[in-house]
Amino acid sequence: MEKGIAVSVLDLVGMRAGESAGSAIARSVNLAQHVEQLGYRRYWLAEHHSIPGLACSATAVLIGHVAAATRAIRVGSGGVMLPNHAPLVVAEQFGTLEALFPGRIDLGLGRAPGGDAQTMRALRRDLGQRGDDFPDLLDELRGYLGPEKPGRVVRAIPGQGSNVPITLLGSSGFSAHLAGVLGLPFAFAAHFAPEYLYAAAELYREQFRPSEALRSPYFMVAVQVIAAETDAAARRLFTTPQQRFLRLIRDQPVELMPPVDSMEGMWQDWERAAVDSKLGAAIVGSNATVKAGLEKLVGDTSANEVIVVTDTFEHADRIESYRRVADVAAMIATKSIVTA
Repeated sequence: MEKGIAVSVLDLVGMRAGESAGSAIARSVNLAQHVEQLGYRRYWLAEHHSIPGLACSATAVLIGHVAAATRAIRVGSGGVMLPNHAPLVVAEQFGTLEALFPGRIDLGLGRAPGGDAQTMRALRRDLGQRGDDFPDLLDELRGYLGPEKPGRVVRAIPGQGSNVPITLLGSSGFSAHLAGVLGLPFAFAAHFAPEYLYAAAELYREQFRPSEALRSPYFMVAVQVIAAETDAAARRLFTTPQQRFLRLIRDQPVELMPPVDSMEGMWQDWERAAVDSKLGAAIVGSNATVKAGLEKLVGDTSANEVIVVTDTFEHADRIESYRRVADVAAMIATKSIVTA
């Protein structure tokens, strides 16, 4: 048994009401610098479009900004929604990032639109797409990032031959199956879609075939975690992400809201059920509670790495939570030391 589970960060660059995007981005940079010192493996930034309250639409730009402000932590996308972009453009962007920050860039890829139909139209996507062409787009992208082949007319420069590491992201069996067949790392989005977590983990390992990229399965789980001095204090901080998801289902801006003592009276029964279903995998509490939750998560899924999603209103509470999670993760025995 090895001591310590690998932990990383997923950041949506949440904004407070009336706050500038620049201020929220500055907080993200500061957080990345802190978690680097705490030993987190990677810092990933999401891609969302036209959602008031989230400043993470230009994912590649943010990755470069965070990487420039840190020294060693891996920085990447969690993820780039590939159907939104021409594979050549993604290859050029991440090839450039790899040239600027060698050995530190990750390319996490998803197939969701990252926005509504109107946003999809603005992104110049074919509105008839359902993500079924994702394997073809992925194959094209890997061709641009891999070794140059004779006869190839179009090349990604920078990008060709960079072999930027690719991880597939998903919340269902589609990407789990594809990642397994291709021998790629797979990250499951349990931070907003926990219901298929265990089935996806099993499917990925069943379908896994060794590849040049990866000899053994590498399964990552993104999950909401808030750690504080006591369970009660953590549950109070957790009302901030609860309010975000409540506002999301109400089609309201999803800015970070101050925590409240109780959510009672703030939602209808069906809204509470909807929020609870989205946050069903969340681990919230004291160090002891979080340790038990992480041990169960890793034990039940055989996860190689946990990607921690923590959104609190106060920046100091967020940093403190990540510090506590790092301390707890270092005490948890693991069976695998496979890395990706």
